[in-house]
Parts: sequence; C-alpha cells; structure tokens
Amino acid sequence: MTGPDPILLTLFANRFMSVAEAMGRSLQQTSISTNIKERLDFSCALFAPDGDLVANAPFIPIHLGSMSFAVKYQMKLYGKELKDGDVYMTNSPHAGGSHLPDITIITPVFDTESNEIIFFTASRGHHADIGGILPGSMPPTSVNIFEEGAEIVSFKIVDGGVFDQKGLYEYMVDKPAQYPGSSGCRNIKDVESDLKAQIAANYKGAQLIRAIVTDYGLKTVQEYMHHIRANAENSVRNLLRDVAERAGSNVLTSVDYLDDGTPIQLKVEINKEAGSAVLDFEGTGCEVRGNLNSPISVVHSAVIYCMRAMLDVDIPLNAGCLVPLDIRIPQKSLLSPSRTAAVCGGNVLTSQRIVDVVLKAFHACAASQGCTNNLTFGTGGKNKDGVAVAGWGYYETIAGGSGAGPGWHGTSGVHTHITNTRIGDVEILERRYPVLLHRFGLRSESGGDGKWRGGDGVIREFEVTHGLQVSILSERRTRAPYGMEGGESAMMGRNTWIKQRRKEDGDLLEGEDQEPRHVNIGGKATVFMGKGDRLLIETPGGGGWGLPSNAVAGVLRHKPVWEARGSFAERAAAQASF
Repeated sequence: MTGPDPILLTLFANRFMSVAEAMGRSLQQTSISTNIKERLDFSCALFAPDGDLVANAPFIPIHLGSMSFAVKYQMKLYGKELKDGDVYMTNSPHAGGSHLPDITIITPVFDTESNEIIFFTASRGHHADIGGILPGSMPPTSVNIFEEGAEIVSFKIVDGGVFDQKGLYEYMVDKPAQYPGSSGCRNIKDVESDLKAQIAANYKGAQLIRAIVTDYGLKTVQEYMHHIRANAENSVRNLLRDVAERAGSNVLTSVDYLDDGTPIQLKVEINKEAGSAVLDFEGTGCEVRGNLNSPISVVHSAVIYCMRAMLDVDIPLNAGCLVPLDIRIPQKSLLSPSRTAAVCGGNVLTSQRIVDVVLKAFHACAASQGCTNNLTFGTGGKNKDGVAVAGWGYYETIAGGSGAGPGWHGTSGVHTHITNTRIGDVEILERRYPVLLHRFGLRSESGGDGKWRGGDGVIREFEVTHGLQVSILSERRTRAPYGMEGGESAMMGRNTWIKQRRKEDGDLLEGEDQEPRHVNIGGKATVFMGKGDRLLIETPGGGGWGLPSNAVAGVLRHKPVWEARGSFAERAAAQASF
C-alpha cells in the first residue's frame, strides 16, 4: 500500500461522510415519530468489513462510538451466514447496544462480483417507547433491564429481502409483557414504521457506497478507507504527545462523582515516544442498583468523542482515534455491569460524567451540565389489574450550559457533549400531545463565573391537560458542575412538581390553603400528574474557567447571546435562499 494522495484522502473522507449524511436525510424524511423526525435522535454510519467505524456524519456521539461493537457482535454471531438481502436488528447492551430504546439496524454490503462483504451500513435510532414498566421506556426507578423494555440480542428483521413483521411483534410486544409489571411496546405501529425507515436508510447507504466503488474500484476505495483511519490514529498520537509536553508529566488523573456518590476515577499514562496512552478506570465504583450502569461500548463512545473533540484537525470520527488507546475498565464496576443490570440512565447520564472526567484529566475545559435531563410522559401499558391498555410515550432531552475553557465562554442552552439532539418544538409538542408549554428560556446566572464564564442552563415548564404519567431522569441535582483554574461551579439543576390540590388526593381541605403545592421531586422520579399540574425543570449550567478577577480590564461581564438553532435556524436559512 503506497502513501495516500492528500487530495484523494480529503475527497474520500468527504465521500464517505456524504454517504452517512445521505442516510441521515433519508431516515429523517421517511420516519414518522417526533423523536426521530423532529428531534433527530438518530445516527447513521459506515463500517469496514471488520466492523470498524469508517465515517459518519455529525449525529449523536454516544451512538457513533458504540455502534462498531454492535456490528462486530453480529459478525461474530453469524460469521459466514451473513448474506445479501439480510438486515439485522439489535439493542442489547450485551451485544454492543447503549440502552434499549436505541435500536440498531445493520446491513452488510456485498461486492456484486466477488460476493464478499465490502462494507456495513448501520443506523441507530431512539424509539420513544419499546415497552417496560413506564411510558417512554426510560423509567427513573428501574433496577433491572427487564423493566426497561424489549431487549434484542439479534433479530433478522429482513430475511432474504422479506420483512419479518410477525417476529418484530413477538420481540417488541409479546416478550416484554411477560415480565411482571412490564408492558410491550405501547405504539408498535410508529416503531415499525421508523424501523422500516432505518432499513431504507441503510439501503440508500449501500447504493451510494457501491457507486463509489464503481467510480474508483474496490481496491482504491478500501486503501483510502485504511488511510483515513491511519490519519485519525496519527492525529491522536500527536495529541497525546502534545498533552504530555504541555502538562510536564505523562501521568494525568481525575475523579468525579455521580449524585449518589459513586466515583468515576481515571488515570491516564502517556507514552510520549509511541504517542499512545493507557486510560485506566480503576477506582470507579461498583455496579449500582439503579439504572446509571454504563455498558462498555458507551465508555468507549465517550472516550473516542473526547479524543476527536480535542483534535484541532478536521477529520471524520472513526476507529483510528482508538488505536493508540488502551482502555481498561474494572470488572463488576459501574462501567462494566452484569448482564441484567439496568442501564437506561448510564447511556445518557453516566456517559456525560465520563466525558467530564476525561476532559478534566486532559485539563481541556470545565464541567458541562453533565446531564441530558431526560423527560418522558405518556399513557398506556398494564393497568392495576394487569390488563394491557393501548397508549403512547413521548421522550425528550433538555439543554443546559457547557463548560468554559482557556479562551472561550461556555455556550448557554445547548445539548452538550455526547448528545446532539434537538428539543421538541413547542408547536409540535402542543399539537400532538396533551401538554401546554408555559416557559422555555435561559436560566439566568446559572453558569459558573470566571475569567471565562460557563454557559447558562434553561428553564422549561409545561402543564398537562389531562392525567399523564410523567418521569424525569437527571443528574447534577446534588453535585454542581465544577469550574477549573479558579472558575466557579455552576448552579445545580432542580425538578419541581407544581401540583394542584385535589380532594381525591387528600391535599384539598376546606378552610386551608388552596394554592398549588411546590414539590421538589429530586433527580430521578416518576409521578402521575393530573389535569392542570405543571413540571418545572431548571437545568444545570456549565462551570467557569479562571479567576473572575483575572478578567482583562475594560471587558464587560459576558452575557449569553441568543442564537437561532434547530428549526429556527433552518427556517431562517430557507427564507434567505429565496
């Protein structure tokens, strides 16, 4: 293999990324759920014949780093039995999944001449309900994986070009309902439709990658696939050498804690000559009874995201970023839980804390909000008599503040680090669901002060218009996002139930206060909210960087500036194009 032509290297990197982007556009356009179509909670990527990540578009970082584990698991499981026309479905954390709502669809791409696998296309989408004990399938009270919904190690959803609807219903509806207190998928038609959209997106990617092979030849395409990975590997090696040089030491350490006190500890030992590093999480707490356990694939996702984020070069996120790293995870720990451990919060909350710990060790920036503020609500499932009732589930993550760094202020009201989704648009939210949004704005002064100020969190308050089961799964409610280099910590988050008093609840008594009760429900709770009840969510800010007194004379205190993002930005861009 000769050295890469720099022009062709850039061309192929962008061609590979364009395949993933086209898959994403196809998935968004053909899906029907709010979570995938509007909130964009999905990822698409291209994988090498050995299952390594080749390229992706800027989707959800926590998906992209772990999808390779899922592809490799199916390769190992089926081996030579993989054939053209088959499509595989999986979501099990044991099989490379993140948490159960994230369903991965994997399609092997075969060469038309040799009939050998030349690539894999894969897509992962968060489905708003896949069964379990609560609508939305993100139960804050789950203590084992069976309470979180349908778990699928491997299912051939398309066999020889034929869609297996009967098998899908068995996995998604019948099997989850067999566990006491759990229900099957509450809205299987939406899930089925979105899974078909994922299958179509994979097919689109397969068509495009075959077109690239036709243009350049398989040998050239695969050579540059390896060159792109090697380029990422060399970039990370140079980063590690530079970090050791600036730190004046080849050993970096950090520790942070979940709200329940569980430590996540990291020691990084850098080999300057080789440009490699050992990342050892020894000292991290044991598996927890709740759902903050994080699968190994999620740990790798968080680490590969951090490496890519710290690189000052424009390269695709791919498996090359992990080659110089030896990631060591202690067995039976929070980061390597047992097979039946609950994990729905580990993917969205613990992963954020892993990112903070890694960036803290590398002295890159202050802590972000460290949370995704997972809100779910809905109806249906098994009633008190054990009878299944049709229903639905809604899910969203809520923005906060990002941490400041050496030379920049944190960003306010943004999804940070491993998440990259949108918030639900108010027009769609109120039209499709029985809720009214009363407030949504920045939470003033919630970011940590400093020479460089942390971003502010947000306030989101909504009212339910009829009875709903409402759940919140969040962190940074008892431990504030820290500042660095003398910067101050940000404000912690808070979840408040504004409950109307009712005779049937026993809290409306004649002659006593008729005003609504304000109840702090903590970071992880589920409540049945009646008509007129509200939930007020105040998300954490980001930590500050540097002593406030170090600010340059004459520079005014930084104030967050509102910028159009998401659908607002898309609308403005569309109007400007006319």
